[in-house]
Amino acid sequence: MLINEASKLTNLTKKAIEYYIEQELVFPNVLENGYRDFSENDVECLKKIYVFRKLGLSIEEIKAVLADETNNTLQKISVLKELSIQREQAKKAILEKLSSGKNYSELSMELRAIEQSSTVTEKLLDAFPGYFGRFICLHFARFLDEPITTSEQQSAYEEIIAFLDNVPSLQFTEDLQRFLMESTEHMNTENIRDLIENYRESIENADEFLSENKEVIERYLAYKQSEEYKNSPIYKIQTILKEFNNTNGYYDVFIPAMKKLSVSYSEYFKQIEVANEKLSLHYPEINNFNKE
Repeated sequence: MLINEASKLTNLTKKAIEYYIEQELVFPNVLENGYRDFSENDVECLKKIYVFRKLGLSIEEIKAVLADETNNTLQKISVLKELSIQREQAKKAILEKLSSGKNYSELSMELRAIEQSSTVTEKLLDAFPGYFGRFICLHFARFLDEPITTSEQQSAYEEIIAFLDNVPSLQFTEDLQRFLMESTEHMNTENIRDLIENYRESIENADEFLSENKEVIERYLAYKQSEEYKNSPIYKIQTILKEFNNTNGYYDVFIPAMKKLSVSYSEYFKQIEVANEKLSLHYPEINNFNKE
């Protein structure tokens, strides 16, 4: 079909379609007479572009989404958009404080904390791709809104940035990548936040959690001893993750730096240690409650 029909089917102007062709987002065939011939796939692509533009995605973001056969890129953008909205809300709160006569220098520290949080969370998404990147990013984002007021915090922030800039890529075999994509493709930002909240509640109320979930925990521990578990993709993924974290500085660089950077994270980590002690008392056969 020609551009006039493609325009009607996609709700895009001819100039917009020509622009997306120039940006190499869509590639219609060129006929001998010089007219462009749009296939059904081209039209479907243009419909996607229309939606993405209405959602505020940039050309580069759309290009990355279209090139990705999975939903990982789109899910990553979704997380970034959510965090961006939160940062804008925080900036709005700062503006309100300024308008009510608050001190500029004090509020500039809050603004700097917002920008530093943005840097760390974006680097977390890049360092740990896919579902793990989204989970880790959202997990740590809530601890990154504190202003840096000491030289120790500044040093810790620089350590975190250096770690995230230099950590090697997390690699899985093709079959494990396929398993991860299939098992997490429906895990959106809200689902991950629910998981994080449940995790937080179980840490903060360890005695209650252990009491109310005794049967579930015992079944889980029995399953972890089974050959079925040891031959499962989950076991292989956890083994790779454990080795990756143990050998690349996650536990001995990143986590200690987070504890120095964020007072709230340091307190949270203490709760994890207490929960681990209680779990070990109830179930000596397990190593810890849930290692960061």
